[in-house]
Amino acid sequence: MDTDFDVLKVDCPSRVVLQRIGDKWAPLVFQALKGGPLRFSRVRSTIQGVTPKVLTQTLRTLERDGLVRRTVFAEIPPRVEYELTPLGLTLLAPLDAVRTWAEGNAAQILAARDDYDERQAG
Repeated sequence: MDTDFDVLKVDCPSRVVLQRIGDKWAPLVFQALKGGPLRFSRVRSTIQGVTPKVLTQTLRTLERDGLVRRTVFAEIPPRVEYELTPLGLTLLAPLDAVRTWAEGNAAQILAARDDYDERQAG
């Protein structure tokens, strides 16, 4: 296996992986699923503001990348659940660290934005 991955190189596959986990909705899917398997409707209600179409696309992409598992249960009506794979679970700690940082520094960043906007307007 090639271990010479470098996200700064334009043709490196790891760049696609980094972009995937930096997608607008993917980190939120991880947060929703970190407690265990959930049905689509529960994932959607947990992640406020995501449309069904975008959530479906995000889940499919994460499933394709081996980070999320989709399980269909042979019931009537059929039940579908989504959960993190073992590989997906390895992303929880880094994503939790980013979430903690974002929540802890949001006020400071918003203040910096306000200061910047005032300087640009003045």
